[in-house]
Amino acid sequence: MVYIKTKESASWLIGAVAGICVAAVTIALKAQWWVVLLASLLTFVLISLIALWFIVKYVAYKLRPIYSVVFSRDVHTGEIVDELKDKRVENISDELNAWADDNDKEISRLKDAEKFRKQYLGNVAHELKTPVFNIQGYISTLLDGGLEDEMVNRKYLERAEKSVDRMINIINDLDTIARLESDMNEMRFESFDIVALAKDIAEQSEMEASKRNISITVKGADNLPSRFWVSADKFYIGQVLENLITNSIRYGKDGGHTKITCRDMLDKILVEVEDDGIGIAKSDAPRVFERFYRTDKGRSREQGGTGLGLAIVKHVVEGHGEHVSVRSELGVGSTFTFTLKKVEL
Repeated sequence: MVYIKTKESASWLIGAVAGICVAAVTIALKAQWWVVLLASLLTFVLISLIALWFIVKYVAYKLRPIYSVVFSRDVHTGEIVDELKDKRVENISDELNAWADDNDKEISRLKDAEKFRKQYLGNVAHELKTPVFNIQGYISTLLDGGLEDEMVNRKYLERAEKSVDRMINIINDLDTIARLESDMNEMRFESFDIVALAKDIAEQSEMEASKRNISITVKGADNLPSRFWVSADKFYIGQVLENLITNSIRYGKDGGHTKITCRDMLDKILVEVEDDGIGIAKSDAPRVFERFYRTDKGRSREQGGTGLGLAIVKHVVEGHGEHVSVRSELGVGSTFTFTLKKVEL
């Protein structure tokens, strides 16, 4: 049962006021002291009981449902009881309004989280469905007689392998995002040359770039060590550069160029990865860092993209307390920019 506080003290206060008034009247009438005392006590008791009855019947019963609703909600009930137990009835409205506002904000946050969860699971299922169905189709064809056909079996096995590789890439990227979300506080910050790291990543990407005759240059790479030193997690920043460079190759034009540039911005180092590829429409630019969002879905899957690369970039950069952005124009190219804390040499 919900107990409404202060109704007894309120009734006693009313009774006391009434008793004082009666005492004043009897004194004014020059009654004997025991008459004054008796009249005051009787008035105090009688008026207190009457006031208590009215409060319980017409006030407390209206407050009790409010308390009951609040306390029945599974939202830290014990904390609410501890917080409100010493509050007076006349002050409880502000407390309940504040609690209601906080509760509305929490409900809104939970709804947004639930919406994001459903969308995320739907995207994961959609991305995995395509390679799984492809593998199933290739294997079924082989089992239905294609395995004995030398013109078919190798081609279908190679296609199945490509779909398996795509599934592995998606799973690896999902695992990376999961680790980033849970272990961002465990980053290992160190001082390193960002130009040297960019050069290493660029060299690792040269084979893929050569397939489309795309050249990659890193400004300052010929003069190592450079003056561009940063404090960050070298492994994760390497992933950022790898994803951005890989994207510039996938969406660059044949015979094009990818340029990585570092700029001194006082206490920050600005890193730019620029390409002269297909570019991004203005309507798509604000969403390119969302998980599984693609501006060109058909080409993205054809190029082997998982739709998670830029989401990983955003997680890593923001995990360093920095910001990543994109400038782009359709048919001209894109420039992805992020900052890192500078180290004074």
